[in-house]
Amino acid sequence: MNVSLKSQPDISIDEKLRIRKELQDITNRIHAAQNIKQILVDLKDGILNLFNAHSVTIYVVDKARHEIFSMFLAGTQLKEIRLPISNKSIAGFVANMGLAVNIADTYDKTELKNIDPELSFDYSWDKKTGYKTRQILAAPIYNNNELLGVIQILNRKFGVGKFTEDEMGLALEISAVLGVAFFNQQRFTRRRKTRFDYLITRDMLKEEELENAWEESREQKESVEHFLMRKYKISKSDLGHAFEEFYRCRFIEFNDKTVIPGDLIKNLKKDYLRRELWVPLQKIDGYIHVLVDDPNNVLKRDVIENLLKTKQVKYDVALADDIIKFINMFFNSPEDIHSFTELLGRLDDEDKSLDDEDSDMVNESDSVIMQLVNKIVNDAFGRRASDIHIEPNVGKKNVEIRFRVDGDCSLYQTVPFSYRAAIISRIKIMSNLDITVKRLPQDGKIKFRRAGGDEIELRVATIPTQGGVEDVVMRILAKGETMPLEDMSLLPRNYKEMISIISKPYGLILCVGPTGSGKTTTLHAALHHINRPDRKIWTAEDPVEITQYGLRQVQVQAKIGFDFAAAMRSFLRADPDVIMVGEMRDYETAKTGIEASLTGHLVFSTLHTNSAPETVVRLLDMGIDPLNFADALLGILAQRLVRTLCSSCKELYHPTKDEYSEIVQSFGEKEFEKLNIPYNDNFKLYRPKGCDLCDKTGYKGRMGIHELLVATEEIKRMVQKHASVEAMREQAMKEEMTTLLQDGIIKAIKGYTDFVQVRRVCIK
Repeated sequence: MNVSLKSQPDISIDEKLRIRKELQDITNRIHAAQNIKQILVDLKDGILNLFNAHSVTIYVVDKARHEIFSMFLAGTQLKEIRLPISNKSIAGFVANMGLAVNIADTYDKTELKNIDPELSFDYSWDKKTGYKTRQILAAPIYNNNELLGVIQILNRKFGVGKFTEDEMGLALEISAVLGVAFFNQQRFTRRRKTRFDYLITRDMLKEEELENAWEESREQKESVEHFLMRKYKISKSDLGHAFEEFYRCRFIEFNDKTVIPGDLIKNLKKDYLRRELWVPLQKIDGYIHVLVDDPNNVLKRDVIENLLKTKQVKYDVALADDIIKFINMFFNSPEDIHSFTELLGRLDDEDKSLDDEDSDMVNESDSVIMQLVNKIVNDAFGRRASDIHIEPNVGKKNVEIRFRVDGDCSLYQTVPFSYRAAIISRIKIMSNLDITVKRLPQDGKIKFRRAGGDEIELRVATIPTQGGVEDVVMRILAKGETMPLEDMSLLPRNYKEMISIISKPYGLILCVGPTGSGKTTTLHAALHHINRPDRKIWTAEDPVEITQYGLRQVQVQAKIGFDFAAAMRSFLRADPDVIMVGEMRDYETAKTGIEASLTGHLVFSTLHTNSAPETVVRLLDMGIDPLNFADALLGILAQRLVRTLCSSCKELYHPTKDEYSEIVQSFGEKEFEKLNIPYNDNFKLYRPKGCDLCDKTGYKGRMGIHELLVATEEIKRMVQKHASVEAMREQAMKEEMTTLLQDGIIKAIKGYTDFVQVRRVCIK
């Protein structure tokens, strides 16, 4: 261990002896370490004493992930930092190229590019901590030409420029010591290889405790995993990491939203799977993923592949209890007498030949088909779905059933392709459609009564698709309760102005936005606020989704000529005070509505437009008289629905300067200044994390974002002059209107949602 100190003649003999003594001392401590965690965390200070530097990080190679990792203490918690072995980071470059580097200034991009064009330094930690990284000395850790890690030393305490040649030599010598130690640790690990090694190497569990756990768990007739979780407080997540490292596969936790793989398990028996502790989970890219308690059990794997009749199998690991929960869920349903899998099995048992021309004659009264469709509808309602999509796939030879929940589609189940005609024909019969018509779209409705007595209505659309098949989309029109206007997530200015305009005795109020943006819910909230015995309120809707006591509600029937315009004409002869018409689809309905508002009635309606100012131009383009429209208009509320962050798991974080700048630019720099929200350490946002309550998505529920244009005198003059959308928006913003995007950003800053969801539903 000869370290040259010739380049620093001012170092005294005593200093050289101190370095030599400390080097020997830390070498002994490294070789005496019980595990790698002790070297990475507990011995760093001893290594740092050898250098006049501020910080040292020691990384270990993870070959399976092609990464290097280190560990550090954050308070009392042990945390990991991981980097890919690539030329995009300094430590990753050292590991990838096997070269030591000595950098004078990490902020000098030219110096980094001279080492490698891809090389960069991540400044985010510096921004977060206020600590500025300058010099970096990093060397690879080798043993017998095998890369085992990287040592990285940061910031000289004295002097400027690079670390000295002597310090470089010292780093290489320490790396050689660490190489021997890592090799011995890995050899020791290989000798005692168990699926719990991850816990031991990270000091979550001692070897003696693990040995005792094997015996005590057997005595108590308990699995060793449960024993470790109960007695030593090992988390399920940490057990999962241990299993993934040992078995080199995915660790799967039980999730009751998992799609039942009906086509994979229809020929398997529940009792057998429970006894053998395995179950098929899904098919991805031609491979069947099977959940098993021990992926290394070769005999079990042979049996599985024989039963599934394929070698294209990938194995995932789970705790035995979770495997049993999956099996129980796949074969039993708490919501219904029969599970999805059992229904498919019964169809197979009855040997229905549904994939030929006779498949159209599906015996729609067949109890199994009826139960299957009923279960789809019941499950959709139970999961708060707004739409059910049934999609036969000719190429994949299956039928995918998807639910739209909170605005996003997700897969519910897959059904064998041979059942497509049976399911679609059953739905057609329920909605009074012609089952012989397959090449034309059809529309219908289903009145569906659930087991508990609740009645729901479904709007059904069938559409012919490529391959000679039909898609079905069913929108669930559940009888909803009226939401109070206070619960509509209106900002204070919007709420105050909305109360003001709906309290007027006459005029026109419009709520605009795309289909499914909550327009009807908002209008009913407004009607609820003014619904008093001294007011006669008529509504024409298609369909009537929300009912209120005190409202006289009418369902329009376009097929018999009773459309919105006809309904409005009837209402005007029925002594109304307030009229709500579901949609101004055409000139006649819009003209009648404006005339009604000018003759002493308060009129509410909806339009499909993108923003409040665009609505004015749309109606004028229809041919509406600008003078009458300007006199009638009270206000236009544009709205969207955004997904809200799960309140149980949303995570507070400090965004980067780039994120802040993007928010400011989207909001408008001048307008954002009025909010007085500077970028500093106190600026925090929330982001999704994911938990069991939100199905690991990080989002649960939706809320409205709004843009309320109030018809002031200036806005009325602009309507009369047929002003442009841009001019009208500019004037409305001068009068304190917030755009949809601005409203969404304010709610993201308040922590209700995030900027990603806001950008998904609206543009500037």
